[in-house]
Amino acid sequence: MKKQNKSMIQMMHRLVSSCGNYKAQIRAAYVPGFFKGVFMKAPLMASFFIISGFMAGTVTKKLCLVSGLVLLGCMAAQAVLQNISDRLQSAAGFKVFADKRMQLGDHFRKLSMGYFSEGNIGKVSSVLATDMNFIEENCMMVLEDLVGFMISQGLMICFMFYLDWRLGLVAVACLALIMLAGNLMTRISVSHSMEKQEASQELTSAVLEFAEGIGIIKTYNMLGEKSKEMNRNFEESCDKAIGFEVAYAPWWAGFMVSYGLGTSVVLFVAYLLTARGIISIEYMMGMILFLFDTFAGMKAYYGNVARLTVTDACLDRIESVFDEAEISNEGTARLPAAGNTIAGADGKALPEISYRNVSFSYGDKEALHGISFDVQKGQMFALVGQSGGGKSTIANLLARFWDVNAGSIRIRGQDIREVPLSDLMDNISMVFQRVYLFQDTIFNNIAMGKTNATREEVIEVAKKARCYDFIMHLPQGFDTVIGEGGASLSGGEQQRISIARCMLKDAPIVILDEATASVDADNEHAIQEAISELCRGKTLIVIAHRLNTIREADRILVIRNGQIAESGTHDELMAKDGEYRNMVSKQTA
Repeated sequence: MKKQNKSMIQMMHRLVSSCGNYKAQIRAAYVPGFFKGVFMKAPLMASFFIISGFMAGTVTKKLCLVSGLVLLGCMAAQAVLQNISDRLQSAAGFKVFADKRMQLGDHFRKLSMGYFSEGNIGKVSSVLATDMNFIEENCMMVLEDLVGFMISQGLMICFMFYLDWRLGLVAVACLALIMLAGNLMTRISVSHSMEKQEASQELTSAVLEFAEGIGIIKTYNMLGEKSKEMNRNFEESCDKAIGFEVAYAPWWAGFMVSYGLGTSVVLFVAYLLTARGIISIEYMMGMILFLFDTFAGMKAYYGNVARLTVTDACLDRIESVFDEAEISNEGTARLPAAGNTIAGADGKALPEISYRNVSFSYGDKEALHGISFDVQKGQMFALVGQSGGGKSTIANLLARFWDVNAGSIRIRGQDIREVPLSDLMDNISMVFQRVYLFQDTIFNNIAMGKTNATREEVIEVAKKARCYDFIMHLPQGFDTVIGEGGASLSGGEQQRISIARCMLKDAPIVILDEATASVDADNEHAIQEAISELCRGKTLIVIAHRLNTIREADRILVIRNGQIAESGTHDELMAKDGEYRNMVSKQTA
C-alpha cells in the first residue's frame, strides 16, 4: 500500500480530527501550551537581561530579587499550565479511545459473519490491542507539546531578530535547512510505518492461530513445524521493526547534522557581527546563552516523527476496519406477531418462513443457487447433505449473518431485510454445534437470553435443559464463574447451558445445528431431552448430522452443491433409491 506523503502538521490535524466530540477539548489544550512555550523561554530571556546588567554594571539587589522571583514564577507557571493541558488533552485521549472501542464493538455487531471468517481476527486484535493503545499512550498526550515546540521555536527566531536582523535572517535560513531535513526524514518514516504495523498484525494472527490450534498441533506432532512458522512471523516482525529503524537512523543522523550545522552557523555569524562591532559584547553573551536552544524547538518537534508516522499508520488501519460495509439495518417494518395467523392475498395462511429463489456467494464463489421452500408454523425442517453443500449457509442467511445476493427470505410474509435486526433476532434462537460461553457466572450466561429474567425463571429453564443438577454440584452453584469459552465445563454441559439460554429467550423460530453431533453418549440423551423441551411448539430448522434424529421431521431437504437435490419426509425419501437413502444406509451399516 502506497501512502500519501504527509507533513507532521497534516498528521497532527488528522489525529485531532479523528477525536470526534473531544476535538474542542484537545484544541483548548493549545492555549496553555502556547503560554507554557512562552514561559519555557522566559527564564533564558530574564537571564540575558541580568547578564547584560552585570556587564553594564547596572545590576541591583532588587533586580536580582525580582529576576529570581520571575524565574520561580516561570517554573511554577509551567507546572500549572502542564497540569491544565494534561487534564484537557491526556484525559480526552483516553476518553476518545474508550468511545472508539465502544463504536468498534457496535460496528462489529453490524458486519456480516464473512468478515470474521476471512482471516481478519488477527487484524481486529491488532487494532484493539496495538494500534489504539499506541495512540492513546504515546501520541495523544504530546499534541500540546508539539504545539509548544513550534511556539518556542518562533519565539527564538523573534529573539534572533531582536539581537540583530542579519542574525535573524541567518537563523531563518538555517531553520529552513533543518525543516527540509526533517521533512525528508518524515517521508522515509511514513513509507515504513505501515509495513511495521502490518507485520505486527501478521504476528498477532500467527500467535492466535498457534494458541487456538495447540491441541491439534500436539496431536499430530507438528509442534516443531508450527513453532518454526510462528518463529518466522516473530523474525519478520523483528526484521520490519529493525528495518524501520535502519531506514530512519541515517535520516535522523542527517537531521542532527543539519541541527548542529545551523547552530554553528548562527554562532559564527554572531561572532563576525561582534568582531565588526555591529552587535555588542552583551548581545554576544546573550547569543551564547541561547545558542543551544536556538533550534531546540524544531529538534524536539521532529524528534516525534516516528511516533506520529506510526500513529498515522495506526489510524489508517483503524479506519479500514470502520470502513467495512455493514449489513443494512435501515428497515422499519415490523414482523407480524408470532401467535397470529397471517393470511396472504389468496386468503391462505402465509408460511412462517419462506425462501424464494435465494442465491448467495462467498466472494466470487456462488454457494447457493435458486433455493426455494416454505416452512409452516410449528413444522420441523431438516437440512442434510455432505459438508460444504450449503446447509449452514441456508440457516445463517435466515439470521442475516449475511444478506442474500438474489431472491428473498420472508418471515410471516415480511422480507427480513426490511426488518430491524433487533426485531428479527427477537424471533430467532440458535443452538450451535460449537458452543461459546463467556467468562462470567452461569446465571449471567443463561440470562443472556432474557436480560430482565428473574432467578426463578433461570432456575426453571435450567431444569428443563437438564443442567440444573450439575450446576448445583459446582462450588457456587449458579454464581460459579466459568472460564472463557466455557473451558471449565465439559462439552455436553456447555451445550445444555446454551440450550437453557435459548429456552429463556423463547423465540418462535429455532435454528439447530445438531447439538449432539460431537458429544459423548452419556450427554447425548440429556441433550436430546433438553432439545425436545426447547423445540416444543416452535418452528424448527435443523442442520442434521445424525439422520436418526430427524425421522419425524415434517420435511427433509437434501442439499448438494448449493441446490435442493431431494425433498420429502423420511419415508418418502427412503422409498426412493436416492442420496438420502444412501446416507441413511451408510450410517446404519
